[in-house]
Amino acid sequence: MDRIPLIKTMALRRLVGLAFAGLAVLLAGILIATGAAWPVLAAVVLVVMLFRAALDRLLLARESDRQSLPARPEFYDFGALDQPMHHEELAGRPLKSLNFVVFDTETTGLSPSGGDEIVAIAGVRIVDGEIRRDGAFTRLVNPGRPIPKQSIRFHGITDEMVRGEAPAAEVLPAFYDFIEDAVLVAHNAAFDMKFLKLKESACGRRFDNLVLDTLLLSVFLDHDGHDHTLDAIAARYDVDVEGRHTALGDALVTASIFLRMLNILEARGVRTLRQAVDATNKIAHVRKMQEKF
Repeated sequence: MDRIPLIKTMALRRLVGLAFAGLAVLLAGILIATGAAWPVLAAVVLVVMLFRAALDRLLLARESDRQSLPARPEFYDFGALDQPMHHEELAGRPLKSLNFVVFDTETTGLSPSGGDEIVAIAGVRIVDGEIRRDGAFTRLVNPGRPIPKQSIRFHGITDEMVRGEAPAAEVLPAFYDFIEDAVLVAHNAAFDMKFLKLKESACGRRFDNLVLDTLLLSVFLDHDGHDHTLDAIAARYDVDVEGRHTALGDALVTASIFLRMLNILEARGVRTLRQAVDATNKIAHVRKMQEKF
């Protein structure tokens, strides 16, 4: 099992806490082995834990700042979500029998048609109703342009981090191979799909998979008086959030939310992929019309 992507999605405060706890145990073991007096042992451990507490406060402040960031605007680009329902054999199958790839992108900004680029992309498979965390796809992408400071504040990806990475034209064919013929799932999917569609010529691949949007599914399932940001839905469905504003972290959160939605959809009579797509298309049309008023 590939542990590295999972470690990247763990809360930084948890990783720091584990590291300092390990350091305290290690130092205690060394001091005991060398015959140090108990007061010395206690003093060293206390100093380590005080440093840990101070660093934890700084990380907590940083985490609170990131959680206060505004969510992405909702996108309803019908071209980006033009569902290829020629996949008739897939559209009529029960939702729970399908393979899904839940994915997310981090970008230089919010305008894919205005020159913004992908800086990270990640995806996780759902097979037989389980999230396959091992083998997750996660890559940094060189956008070929400077990353604005306001975007770095969201995802923490800097120019230095992507300098040696491949561009989207080279990364996306690997992502295409990863998703194969799975149904794609994303939160605010039109945004992420627009970036993929705009790169089809450059990467020589056509992303014509069927797509489900957890934002639109959330509106369909809980349309009255509910917030439909990823954080709000996660809280409503009791999903733990770790690695927020990272491509892999957000993909994992979205995957957990989607699994909970599948059970609710089934209870509401939405059992096939076609029914789910039709439901979200209606919601997208309503939301799009609301923007005109």
